[in-house]
Amino acid sequence: MLQRKFDEVVKGFFPNAMDAKDTSIHYLGKMQIEHKLDISKVLMATSVCSDDINVPSTTFFNVLFGPFIMGGLGGLPFAGQTGMTAFAHHIPDDGSAFIFYGPHIGITLDGDLGKMYRPRQEETGNSCGALMLALSRFQDSAYAPVISDDDYQQMKLEESLLPYKEQILESNYQAKAITEATYEIIDKKIHHHLKSCKDEFHVDRVTLLGGIIINTDYGTDDYFDARNFEVINMKSL
Repeated sequence: MLQRKFDEVVKGFFPNAMDAKDTSIHYLGKMQIEHKLDISKVLMATSVCSDDINVPSTTFFNVLFGPFIMGGLGGLPFAGQTGMTAFAHHIPDDGSAFIFYGPHIGITLDGDLGKMYRPRQEETGNSCGALMLALSRFQDSAYAPVISDDDYQQMKLEESLLPYKEQILESNYQAKAITEATYEIIDKKIHHHLKSCKDEFHVDRVTLLGGIIINTDYGTDDYFDARNFEVINMKSL
């Protein structure tokens, strides 16, 4: 009953979202049936937020090798070209690669975006914490991120989001808007790193699945709003 209620709330904001477990089954099936990929030889990489709440979001983690962790705060692929190269070198012989990427956002049964009830906590907390922090700072017109070693990832995340600041603040749903903007940034960076490191891959195909993870209450299934699924022929990249 609770899951059904969450289904209605989530789809009010993300009409195309699927239960995260169903997402895994759906796209693993596409990889096997439509693209004839041997799932037993697929190495997975992730570029999702460091937040612990994302670990159980899908069953990809239970089926594929890995994951190789590319993402940091907000889900940006902070591992960069060196990380993409290392990932390329770890793929099984005669295998293929799968990269799962995107930001996350919490939602409550009351429809509060950017919030969720975490395990064993009675009050709601931010999700994604890094993005909600960036959003609160952007609401101060005088604020500008300053890159420092002490908080490098958060500052780089905010710097990356600056071109979207006006668009975010004008939105009726700012938490959703900053999450959407972060997806665009991650998607561009993943494609850029993949292309710049293409010669490091000794496999024919790399599968990408990008979208937004939607966190619900602890004990209920998360959702995933897929934005991009593609199987790239590395020889033609």
